Amino acid sequence: MAGRPGRPRRRPDSLLGNKGYDSHPHREELRKRRILPVISRKGVPNIKGLGKLRYVVEQTFALLHQFKRLTVRWECRTELHDAFVSLARSLICWRRLKQHRSGSCHEPLATTHTTHPEDRPPASG
Repeated sequence: MAGRPGRPRRRPDSLLGNKGYDSHPHREELRKRRILPVISRKGVPNIKGLGKLRYVVEQTFALLHQFKRLTVRWECRTELHDAFVSLARSLICWRRLKQHRSGSCHEPLATTHTTHPEDRPPASG
């Protein structure tokens, strides 16, 4: 078999960035790689709609950081970290579906606990 093992790499069509990435070298590097830079310029009002897209990313990180093990990466092996991320995504989806079935889909998903109460071991006593 020719080529590298694993999935083929895919290049994104565009890359979103905030004003901190507004520099000529960043934009040129992205264009050289045939990636459209969507970066707000310093001193100019924000790009309309960029905040909505960034909200999705920030909300995803907030949901994943509910799991303490993902907040700081301790695993040296990528496979282990990827497995924990997959497990966290599965739990997030399961909880969201469970809330949707119970009719309380408008409640916020974020909690202050690092683990969901149902996922904790029962208290001995």
